[in-house]
Amino acid sequence: MSRPRQQQTPPGVTSALEPRPDHGEESYRGSGRMAGKAAVITGGDSGIGRAVALAYAREGADVLVSYLDEHEDAEETRRWVEDAGRTCVLVPGDVADPSHCRSIVDTAVREFGRVDVLVNNAAFQMTHDSVEDIPDQEWDRTLATNISAFFHLVKAAVPHMRPGSAIIGSTSVNSDSPPPQLLAYNVTKAGIANMVGTLSQMLGPKGIRANSVAPGPIWSPLIPATMPPEQVESFGSQVPLGRPGQPAELAAVYVLLASDEASYVSGARVAVTGGQPVL
Repeated sequence: MSRPRQQQTPPGVTSALEPRPDHGEESYRGSGRMAGKAAVITGGDSGIGRAVALAYAREGADVLVSYLDEHEDAEETRRWVEDAGRTCVLVPGDVADPSHCRSIVDTAVREFGRVDVLVNNAAFQMTHDSVEDIPDQEWDRTLATNISAFFHLVKAAVPHMRPGSAIIGSTSVNSDSPPPQLLAYNVTKAGIANMVGTLSQMLGPKGIRANSVAPGPIWSPLIPATMPPEQVESFGSQVPLGRPGQPAELAAVYVLLASDEASYVSGARVAVTGGQPVL
């Protein structure tokens, strides 16, 4: 799948992407694997988050979608969730704010009565060729959005999670093979992997599982919104499969880790990288 040079203003929107990504709209078929569950997905308006929301709904889950301010994308996600016959609650706002993270969980508990699955997926990145070029404020924003939000969401959600609940963090192949242009992002993704490993041990006695998914290059609005056009044009060509992945190609992994079929899977890190190994 070829991609023309393109660029967007962060955080980016799906409607401006060329070609349009596949979230599983026409392909994902559910089989009741998450019937009756309530899930919180951050960054659920587009990309991986939308694909996960769509898959969870078709598997029988109600979904709260947290997003920044991409209202058009979020409404499209809600349409697909409701088309599957499930409830979709939209909560806009910045997860870099700890109080907003608590508000997300409070809303889920008010709407659903509990949290069965927490997917920490929202992320921010920007490319820089030199460490001196990274603004202090951007460094702080990246860490707050990608890793500190995960902490605040988990801290708020755990009291409302029952045995059998699941926490899923989106890490990245970058945590093992860090490209030099994404220093702050790389650090946060390695931190998420480490945090999940810690949480799996800390929360195991409560019956709560914690796992992570390590995507490779996945085609979403984040890419043209945070990378120069020449990198967008060649995005994904470096992996053994020779192309970027589609959001739909990750959905089944997030479903497995959230479902009761993975009842003995905790502390795992699942690579969906197009062939690029992770440690």
